[in-house]
Amino acid sequence: MQSFFRFLGKYRIAALMAVFLMLVELAVELVQPLLISKIIDDGIARQDSGVVLLWSGVLVAGTLLAFGAGILSSFFAAHVSQSLGYDMREKLYGKVQAFSYAVFNRFATSSLITRLTNDVNQVQDTTFMGLRFMLRVPLVVLGSMIMALVVHAGLGFLLLLTVPALILFIIWIVKKAAFLFKRVQQRLDNVNGVMQENLTGMRLIRVFVRREQEAARFARHSGELMQSSSSALRLTEITLPFIVLIMNAGIIAVLWFGQLEIRAGSATTGEVIAIVNYSLRTAGALSALSMLVSAFSRARASAQRINEALETDSGTRVGQETGKSPDRISEGTVEFEKVTFQYPNTAAPILEEISFRANPGETIALLGATGSGKSSLVQLILRLYEEDSGSIRIDGRNAREWDIRQLHDSIGYVPQEVLLFTGTISDNIAWGLEDVSRERIVEAARLAQIHDTIIQLPNGYDTLLGQRGINLSGGQKQRISIARALIRKPAILVLDDSTSALDVRTESALLQAIESLSCTTFLITQKISSTLNADLILLLDDGHLIAQGNHRQLMSVSNLYRRIYESQFGEEGSHVGSIK
Repeated sequence: MQSFFRFLGKYRIAALMAVFLMLVELAVELVQPLLISKIIDDGIARQDSGVVLLWSGVLVAGTLLAFGAGILSSFFAAHVSQSLGYDMREKLYGKVQAFSYAVFNRFATSSLITRLTNDVNQVQDTTFMGLRFMLRVPLVVLGSMIMALVVHAGLGFLLLLTVPALILFIIWIVKKAAFLFKRVQQRLDNVNGVMQENLTGMRLIRVFVRREQEAARFARHSGELMQSSSSALRLTEITLPFIVLIMNAGIIAVLWFGQLEIRAGSATTGEVIAIVNYSLRTAGALSALSMLVSAFSRARASAQRINEALETDSGTRVGQETGKSPDRISEGTVEFEKVTFQYPNTAAPILEEISFRANPGETIALLGATGSGKSSLVQLILRLYEEDSGSIRIDGRNAREWDIRQLHDSIGYVPQEVLLFTGTISDNIAWGLEDVSRERIVEAARLAQIHDTIIQLPNGYDTLLGQRGINLSGGQKQRISIARALIRKPAILVLDDSTSALDVRTESALLQAIESLSCTTFLITQKISSTLNADLILLLDDGHLIAQGNHRQLMSVSNLYRRIYESQFGEEGSHVGSIK
């Protein structure tokens, strides 16, 4: 809840105005039963129309004042709650964006989506209810008891007897419900996770005829969410009937003893009606509290989840924070010296004692079986993760000393899994850059060997892409992704198995085009054809660098490299196969 109050502090003036106007509205409402009793006792009972008109006018004026104050209070409360929700979403989203890759992987994507949407909405809605009703409810109860005692001490004491027990009961409900609603939010994470997987993998689900099984899995998680929600709501819903039962008993007691007091002459009809009115207001306030209990319990669980993400150490160490130079990479020299890396919560290192040097403008091919550590190695260059021991130097400077933004601005990265965004082809190629000319976009497309394909489309570079580029082939998506990296004119280019969907001729033309950029290129591949002209080949096996050199050198010294070569360029010719 500490984060919540930090966000709320920015809007404290508007919040105080909402509370002040609510107090004005409340004060008028608490005086109304007293005015009604005067109209009855001093006006109607004595048949004095002047008194009736006087206090009726005061009553109407007070009602109009309360109405205006209520409208303005709602306006300020809405401003505070909506602004707070906006700020909280922005802060949380920015925090998630700042997470290092290792920290990001601690949270399920579905959980982060739930925190950014449902959890923020819960806190936002409860803020509005809090400013309008959370303080109002206890003040109505307290004010009604005080006013009842002022009107008639004996009858007011009957109202006073019923309230403490109800308040203790409600406090117990709040504590119990908070735990239950936290479990509801966790079950909602699971449902969102299944939906996300099924919607993104719809094609695969249909091909593998898994629709019924996935529907059953969704139904199971949805059922768990329903059961958790039902348990939480059952607990909070028993609050209202219990409050109504106790308060009705109190009102009956007021009516019973009230008529006795009227007969004895120690109370008037107006006073009894006023006490009953205050009892009804107390009952209404406590009934509303049952709904507030549910909302507050949900909001408390949501605020804890939001705070958990906000208080998480992002794990990103930026060179600029330590006073290091934020310069852009100019040469592209990369040196690994005895680098060892292990993913969090894993038993063994994925890379051990890796040492090599990549000179400016060279092409470095990373070759090895699946799981040998190729992608992990380039992720260390990108600082998506950081090495556990050893050192990585870029342009002679420790990689940790580089400003993370300048580092990434200097690197072109093409991930193994192509991700295109909703928009035009031009938007996707220029993604991440501002005010990019069409000539520069076309130049990047030519280098990526995709220009001729684009201009044949009906709208050329202005062609809208479907979700995740579904209206393009795998090779076309890969080349657009490569163009997005090349347009940055990077000092270091990382191609993470991003030519797998290209034919040999197109891949060869692409690699020749990249050579003209004079950038240091890291090419992750399983195809020997991609390594033939590389300046340096790093042969990885089970996290170890077992050989390095150019093609001719490795053919001479590495039995494993020769076996890979023979499996792909044997009697069948230029056959491209999988590494065993």
